[in-house]
Amino acid sequence: MRAYLLLGVASTTLTLAPARAQDTASPIDTPPATEQGEDLDPENVIIVSGRAQKLYRVQETSSGKLETPPLESSLVITSITEQLIEDQGARDAQDLYRNISGVSFFSYAGVTARGFRQEEIFYDGLRGDPYAGFSVPQLFNVQRVEFLKGPNGMLYGPGAPGGLFNYITKKAQDDALEGEVKAIAGTEDRWGGSAEINVPLGNGFAARGGLFYEDRGTFRFNAASRTTIADAGFSADPGPVRLDIQATRYDQELDANRLRGVPVDDNGEFLTDRRWNHNEPSDFLNLKSDVLQMRLEAEPVAGLTLDATARYNTATEVQNYHEPRGLFDSDGDGVIDATIREFRDQIRTQETWSFGANAVWATDLSATVRNRVLFGFDHFLSDSVFQGRSLRGTTTVTPGLPNPLSLFDPQYGLSDPATYNQGPFTVTITDTTQTGFYLLDEVTIGRLILTGGIRRDDVKADGLDEGETTYRGGAVYRITDEISAFGQYATSFEPQSASSQNPLAGGPFAPTKGDIFEGGIKTALMNGRIQSSLSAYRIRRTNILQSDPRGDVGNDGVDDLVALGEITSKGIEFDIAADVTPDWVLTLAYAYNDTRITGDNGGGGFSNNVGDRFANAPEHQLGFWTRYQFPELGLAAALGGDYVSKRVSISGQPVNPYMVFDASLIYETGPFRALVRVDNLFDKTYAASGFVDRTGHFPGAPRSAFLEIGYAF
Repeated sequence: MRAYLLLGVASTTLTLAPARAQDTASPIDTPPATEQGEDLDPENVIIVSGRAQKLYRVQETSSGKLETPPLESSLVITSITEQLIEDQGARDAQDLYRNISGVSFFSYAGVTARGFRQEEIFYDGLRGDPYAGFSVPQLFNVQRVEFLKGPNGMLYGPGAPGGLFNYITKKAQDDALEGEVKAIAGTEDRWGGSAEINVPLGNGFAARGGLFYEDRGTFRFNAASRTTIADAGFSADPGPVRLDIQATRYDQELDANRLRGVPVDDNGEFLTDRRWNHNEPSDFLNLKSDVLQMRLEAEPVAGLTLDATARYNTATEVQNYHEPRGLFDSDGDGVIDATIREFRDQIRTQETWSFGANAVWATDLSATVRNRVLFGFDHFLSDSVFQGRSLRGTTTVTPGLPNPLSLFDPQYGLSDPATYNQGPFTVTITDTTQTGFYLLDEVTIGRLILTGGIRRDDVKADGLDEGETTYRGGAVYRITDEISAFGQYATSFEPQSASSQNPLAGGPFAPTKGDIFEGGIKTALMNGRIQSSLSAYRIRRTNILQSDPRGDVGNDGVDDLVALGEITSKGIEFDIAADVTPDWVLTLAYAYNDTRITGDNGGGGFSNNVGDRFANAPEHQLGFWTRYQFPELGLAAALGGDYVSKRVSISGQPVNPYMVFDASLIYETGPFRALVRVDNLFDKTYAASGFVDRTGHFPGAPRSAFLEIGYAF
């Protein structure tokens, strides 16, 4: 098998392959009998292979629209498998970011990807994120996560140039009766559990169900969360058509959890305790979201495959929170010690429909020439309603207004929203329609693979009606069966927001555009025992909307905007995984990135200047983990680290570099499995990212630990 592990696994956790893992090793990566533990009691063997590629190997990736072995693809896709998610004890998307080279935390579900802020999330290849607004995606019903790097407008339409997340959800399977129950307990009053079962019904029919609940505090004062996920699925695969139907309910209650950062000084050091929270104990963010999805797959004739997916989501997010609005010196001693607060009462509702269909025709044109043609379309409808009102306090305690809050001695419970003199809600209704058609051709000529594609999108929203064409071209040359050289060029676009299209401000504006040149080498050497990836890229983002330096040009009472500016990202990413011995595995992932402002509107517009490094874009990232296993004892242990270099916040304040370590221990015997994990082993105080000066930097979590016990059948 020529499968290649797209690493980006800067994992800081233990990684095991339970005996129930469903990966099937090919002849070239099957470990020797002694490595498989052939002479050991099978009831007590927990690890069937020490090889990293077996644990996290993906034979094919699907986010490129054509299922392709990574060594044969010109795309760079990091795949985080269910095994990695399980071994990390990962609960939400934020637990995974450190596993992807070139990706770091920005805020909530947003990341910095290859230098650019990115918030695009797809499920099973379709738009329709069920976590409306500011909730972070949970992983309970996720089979794997794929991150497609770089501009990808030809494949997915409007989006940021850094890449996109594609969450592949769990489906019912007819191969075996399987189930698992888990219980978890940890620091910060963390407890919960989950149960899953997959039931074959015979003749290609199957059903699955799952229930997840977790209650946990967080390290920020007043903040906590309670999450419930109920998931059910049905599949029918009698041939030649497969049908999958899924229904999922997401319910989150987040106490005082619309979190901003902690204020810092000009050296990037926190002004107060990293646990400080600007929210009152009565503040909340509650989400209820329902998803119904149906997918059809068919192969009516040899060489022709068809698929069609429809996804419906309705979600309501209600939140009350106190937003920091300005730091000040409350006692005149020259020390900043308090913040003005603004109370925000918000309701977001959304109803979305996503449709997508693909037809792939594959044929051998000769003994050495093979061709695959993809034609597809996707259509997205979104009706969203935002109701909001806000009330800003002052530097003094004033009846009917939010109280200011001390940074050093916060007194919670003295500011009661029930006493606020709030006005009526402002209601904003936004209807969005996006439709795209695309054509992609892949031709294989011996060891050379060439790919080219084109896509046309039409986007309609309030005050916006525009179309855009995007492209992709790629080439792969299989130097040997274990080494590939690849290159690609691709484009993307993002429509300007509907709120920015006001004609009085100079609108409507053309979309922001991006493109990429990338090339590199992928390897799987020594029968896959040593795997590596090296790539270099340049991404350019242009036509960015900024404030017009001339102000109100038309003297119409509205300050003008101008769509100018350019940001350029250049980078190198290197990943390697090696079997040092049959029981000792080491992986390392390094990313270098130089993202800078390379053009503006001639009078500023960005918070930084031309030539400055772009906000929250680290120059260096380094992640590693190393694991040693003791098969005869049923134990394995790991130590990992995650390093992010210095950055600047949106306001230009320094975000200092950090390195954190984690450790894990796993014991498994028969169907029982226990995981002990400690995050931030040395309790490092650090900022995970920077925002603006009035809200501060997002603090990284202090040391925490949990125990998870599971039983599988």
